[in-house]
Amino acid sequence: MKRVYYTCMGAFHTSCRVENHIDRSRFVRIPKLLVDTGSKYTWIPATKLEKIGVSREKKDLRFVMANGEVVTRSVGFAIMRVGRNFTIDEVVFAEPGDLTLLGARTIEGLNLTVDVIRKKLVAAGPLPAA
Repeated sequence: MKRVYYTCMGAFHTSCRVENHIDRSRFVRIPKLLVDTGSKYTWIPATKLEKIGVSREKKDLRFVMANGEVVTRSVGFAIMRVGRNFTIDEVVFAEPGDLTLLGARTIEGLNLTVDVIRKKLVAAGPLPAA
């Protein structure tokens, strides 16, 4: 079954570096991933995550795709770097046919926000404290 994805007119892409959270010398560069605040998780091709030794920590998590299809995927931990910003986050092992996405959790962890006018990620400013 071919998957259908919906994106808004303000969609844009960025690049990132994904690192093994235990051995940071093991990494891959992802030259183009869709910035998608509608996706909670970041989706990285499984082959790339396996190449750098990211383990499948949570298996068979259910996700609802934009077209309503429910799929199951595994999730692991990785360090995500966009420019000078970095964070550790859960990442989905994307399968062939899945989009490569930078999700809302990772964007927030990077302390970045989306500038919809300029179609880019920008600094979110000071972090709120109690």
